[in-house]
Amino acid sequence: MKKIALASGILLHLYCIKAQDTIQSRNLSEDLALINSSGYMFQEKTPFFQKEWVKKSVAPALLFTAAAATWGEKENIREVRNRYLPNFKVKYDDYLQYAPAAAVYGLKLAGVKGRNNIGRATLSYGTSLAIMAILVNSIKYTAKVERPDGSKNNSFPSGHAAMAFTNATFLHKEYGLVNPAYSIAGYGAATLTGLGRNLNNRHWVPDILAGAGIGIISTELGYFFIDKIYKNKGDNLSLLSRIQGNDYPSFLSLKMGTAFGTTNFLKESELDEKKQTGFEGGLEGAYFFSKKWGVGADIAFSSFPIKSQRITFDDGQDFGDHEIKTQSMGFLAAGIGPYFSHELSDKWQLTLKLTGGYAATASGKVFVKGNDINAPDNELQIATYKPKPAFRWNTGASMTYKFNPGLGLTFYADYNKINSTIRYHFSNEIKESAELDQELNNLTAKEKINYITLGLRLTAYF
Repeated sequence: MKKIALASGILLHLYCIKAQDTIQSRNLSEDLALINSSGYMFQEKTPFFQKEWVKKSVAPALLFTAAAATWGEKENIREVRNRYLPNFKVKYDDYLQYAPAAAVYGLKLAGVKGRNNIGRATLSYGTSLAIMAILVNSIKYTAKVERPDGSKNNSFPSGHAAMAFTNATFLHKEYGLVNPAYSIAGYGAATLTGLGRNLNNRHWVPDILAGAGIGIISTELGYFFIDKIYKNKGDNLSLLSRIQGNDYPSFLSLKMGTAFGTTNFLKESELDEKKQTGFEGGLEGAYFFSKKWGVGADIAFSSFPIKSQRITFDDGQDFGDHEIKTQSMGFLAAGIGPYFSHELSDKWQLTLKLTGGYAATASGKVFVKGNDINAPDNELQIATYKPKPAFRWNTGASMTYKFNPGLGLTFYADYNKINSTIRYHFSNEIKESAELDQELNNLTAKEKINYITLGLRLTAYF
């Protein structure tokens, strides 16, 4: 009876306030909380995926999952790096990791209002760094994974990537509500830092992915604890929350997926008998002039391993234990074209595109391998191949689930078509034979390279 009386009294009180046209109106959520705190269970249950801690855990969980998924392929991924950029050595990653944090303090000193004042922001940042340092170093010197360059046994996880993504999330926390471009710039700098660690042969890909996840979750935890001390979510949060975007679906995204060949890439060259399966990674973005139409572009790298073939005579006789090995085919492609977007609901968005551009393909080598070949790895190089740059057209569809108005996870399916001409140059031994040299060297083959990519994009809207 006491609970019923209390609830009735609160409702009567609300009615009286309304009747008297009082200027100060009570917030409905506060009244519901007051009823609930008095023991009357009247509170709407928050869906699981709308819970604050779930939304904040999505990005780190995806990164940790990606680190685990790529662990078994880290050697193969390094081989791609060693093949295309074996001499890469640019130490920009040592400095770029700090750029987002420097941007935060530069903006605050310039008087640009952010989520917090400089003192509280520094307290949150310092807490985030302490959590990150504890996590990274405790794992580093427990796992003792050897670096890809063999220098030390402290590769996993990447401290540079953890620092870069801690700083990027710091910038996102302080200024992401002011303008999403700050978040995009911060995470873009962090991504380039992680890429630099891989290209400089200092870290495996799983090291970088795990470090990125640690950096994000460390900053989230740092802000969580400091917000609890202050008992609110920011000095200026209510002011910044009123800032609205233009509601156009312009975006920038990081993408990674699996590519499935719909044709045999080396059919005319007779170096493979099956369709290839590879991977794709890259950047994609679009600027929309309205809620439906925009112009976008992408730049993507894809690699397809080529399965080796046994050597046989024309009559079907087996040629011992010899086989032909062809290095993987790698494409660096870029395109631009129209994008169409349709918002199915507040959470789901469909995007269609049609782009055209060029694809440059890396040169490769062809080997013969056999146990009786006296050479390193029992392999003898017999030819090199070089595809010419060719026109690439690309069309695709994607579906995005938005965690919030500024961030979403996108499933995409793309179709790519490239008609490439491949020229072969054979070894000096073949050149010594005038007949074979005339028949084989400067041989060209026109190949149809068509493939479908299925993958995920981490999409940031601005």
